[in-house]
Amino acid sequence: MSLFLKIFLWFWLSIALVVAVVSFINWSTQPENLRRQWQTFTGETVGINAQTAAQIFESEGENGLREYLDRLQTPDRVNAVAFFDATGRQIAGKPLDATRENLFERALTSDNTELDISPQEIFAARRVQLENGEVFVFATNSKRPTFSVSPDLGTRVLQILGIVFAAGLGCYGLARYLSSPISKLRFATRELANGNLKTRVAEKVGRRRDELAGLARDFDEMAERMENLLTSQKRLTQDVSHELRSPLARMNVALELARQKTNPENAALLERIEKESNNLNDMISRLLVLSKLETGVPDFEKHSLNLTKLIEQTVADADFEAKGKNKSVKVAESEECKIFGSETLLRSAVENVLRNAVRYTKEATAVEVSFIKSGGNVLITVKDYGAGVADAELEKLFRPFYRVGEDRTRRTGGIGLGLAIAERAVHAHGGTIGAKNAADGFVVEINLPLAGD
Repeated sequence: MSLFLKIFLWFWLSIALVVAVVSFINWSTQPENLRRQWQTFTGETVGINAQTAAQIFESEGENGLREYLDRLQTPDRVNAVAFFDATGRQIAGKPLDATRENLFERALTSDNTELDISPQEIFAARRVQLENGEVFVFATNSKRPTFSVSPDLGTRVLQILGIVFAAGLGCYGLARYLSSPISKLRFATRELANGNLKTRVAEKVGRRRDELAGLARDFDEMAERMENLLTSQKRLTQDVSHELRSPLARMNVALELARQKTNPENAALLERIEKESNNLNDMISRLLVLSKLETGVPDFEKHSLNLTKLIEQTVADADFEAKGKNKSVKVAESEECKIFGSETLLRSAVENVLRNAVRYTKEATAVEVSFIKSGGNVLITVKDYGAGVADAELEKLFRPFYRVGEDRTRRTGGIGLGLAIAERAVHAHGGTIGAKNAADGFVVEINLPLAGD
């Protein structure tokens, strides 16, 4: 799972959990608490008003009671207030049905405020007794408070979903803001690993001023230094290779002069010098080719060519060289293939792979070459019957000067440039090259795009 999804889901789930818990607590407790508080408050208010009304009636009579009841009535809250005697006769106040749901009878036999609640109204009655023992009933009709009505289940679910959705949008933006620079850095790292040394990422991150922006700037600085170092290294390799050609040519001239004047006893030494000189010349040639391929110098002419004929000729040449080592090279499977590219580069790529296979295959075995069409590509397979390579070193085989077991490489004469040149040549044609171990040997596969009709 990506870092963006982890950040987004964790934030969103955390907020959703908090909202769900808080909503559940409020839903399960708050409405009941409000209902009880409201009923208690109503009962206490009616009780106080009833005692006050009884005292005013006892001291000031019906006129004083009537004035007091008129003051209690408010259009926005209290619809009617009335005062009854024990027989149910209304003494003062607005007309009010105090017999609603036996409210009057219940109030006469109760020491508490009796309530009758409907969706829109509240009827309340309270028994009150004067000092002379007379019993009266104080009753009110008021509007029901809206806060006492709690939302139903569907409304509550919609509220929770709305909050969770809004929280999800916020978490999405936050997660995208945090993970976007990391994704861009990862992409730039892959580009750099694939050889694109021009890759930079600071501008793509934007005007951020946090640690991720600092990491992007550090990455750009590292990429620039790597580009400078590798460019300098390639230029140095190319320059040194060119400079070595002149003294090597003069050494060969001196070698020929020495061979004309030397005695037979020194002939073997001169032949050894000539052999090493040829090896050095071959190494310099390979370095120059590798340098051109790595620097991307576009001086290789490309045209349509018969790949089948090219491979068969290269196989014949390699087989001729292998016979002197009690080995052979043969074509196991082939198809007619045409490709658009450089004959020199492709011949060099196939030749280097074949030489490497001949070098390591066992005596009295044949290196097998096959090339077959697969979709719009041609797959070239070179199989030898050597000891193979450790799996951990397969990806390193195409690095310049890399050797798998230096003692073995020295004995076979390898310098670690053949497969490196083959890889660069294949990549220059838009293809791929790879190596793998087989049950009885080692296989190199080259995949190249075919020429269009």
